Amino acid sequence: MMKIFLTLTLLLLPFSGWSQSQPEIVKFTNPASLSSTKGYSHAAIVDLGNCRMVILSGQVSLDQSGNLVGKDDVGKQAEQIFTNIKNAISEIGGNMNHVVKLSYYLTDVSKIQLVRNVRDKYINTQNPPASTLVQISKLYREDILIEIEATAIIPK
Repeated sequence: MMKIFLTLTLLLLPFSGWSQSQPEIVKFTNPASLSSTKGYSHAAIVDLGNCRMVILSGQVSLDQSGNLVGKDDVGKQAEQIFTNIKNAISEIGGNMNHVVKLSYYLTDVSKIQLVRNVRDKYINTQNPPASTLVQISKLYREDILIEIEATAIIPK
């Protein structure tokens, strides 16, 4: 039984983060430009060898101090969200051209053009990232109208 345990432990060691000689594959972080979190990380940075994949948690229209920006205005909320995304990716060493995927959670999909107008100030509109749009009945707070997740690939 001990032999099986040791064999499994040695096989899993490179994937577990236990080995001191293995590089850290995933790093969880909270960029200083974003509001503080409760129970989650704003970003997971995955080392892919010659680049890093950054997976951002869904961003809402909270400023760095945690104050809501754009009450009842999805355009202003989108502006704060894209500012948050840009700041977080910049802090991690990338820029908005590195964003490869955006996922939108919107309480009123008829407002998507307002969101697109803001988005187009931040992304390369000739080669826009992949995206998903989902209409939802509500987010975690009544005054939050939109949440956006972002994934970026940043070359080393």
